[in-house]
Amino acid sequence: MAEERRGPEKARAALARFARTDMNPQVLRIARWMRERLPGDSELGDALSVAGDEPSLVLARRLSEIGNERPSATRELGLGALQVWQALSEAQGRGRGERDLAILFTDLVEFSAWALEAGDDVALGLLRGVGACEDAAVTAHDGRVVKRLGDGMMAVFSDAESAVKAACEAREKVASVGADGYRPQLRAGIHLGRPRKIGGDYLGVDVNVAARVASAAKPGEILVSSAACENLDESEFTLKKKRRFKAKGAPRELDVFAVEPATNAKI
Repeated sequence: MAEERRGPEKARAALARFARTDMNPQVLRIARWMRERLPGDSELGDALSVAGDEPSLVLARRLSEIGNERPSATRELGLGALQVWQALSEAQGRGRGERDLAILFTDLVEFSAWALEAGDDVALGLLRGVGACEDAAVTAHDGRVVKRLGDGMMAVFSDAESAVKAACEAREKVASVGADGYRPQLRAGIHLGRPRKIGGDYLGVDVNVAARVASAAKPGEILVSSAACENLDESEFTLKKKRRFKAKGAPRELDVFAVEPATNAKI
């Protein structure tokens, strides 16, 4: 009987040791350091990068949920393995779309802090006005809004020039919307790639890259990746290279440019 009791006790003790190691700050730092140096999107696990029903994305969501409950080296290592798998799959042409698309992400600067003070009704009213401006700009340049993301959105276009013109027009229109002392400033990021279409949504590394480019933009700034720049008419736009661009999950060799309409260009 004593031996039978010691078996479960040993198992519980082993699990307790594993849990302590799994949450050890030094072990976590090492696991995260390793992930940042692996190929692929080291930010895999956020709401954007794990949207979808593919088995790998479902597993990534489950691992991400572990991290919401408690810090976990196992989570980091598991997501690291999925990160490498995703990068290798796309490098081999698997999991990608069949044609190039320009992917546009936008969001509002300092909206969340203002919304907390303004309240839900006022914030929702402003978002409706912003959404109407963005919809009109996207439609005017033959794009399609894929989804809303809180105070931002994702849209796709058949070419990068249309995406840039839509972003410039949306930025101008949104600046005219205001509520309770808040004047929204739009920032945007554009990347050209071959995302995979799943239903009405698009997934893949190229989508993640576009989101990272947008997150690096300053208030009122529109950033475009080098892949998107190759499809822009230099007589229509002025480009300024961002020399110190860094965004987790984006390829290290990715160049990013701030874009503005040329002085005489018609948007």
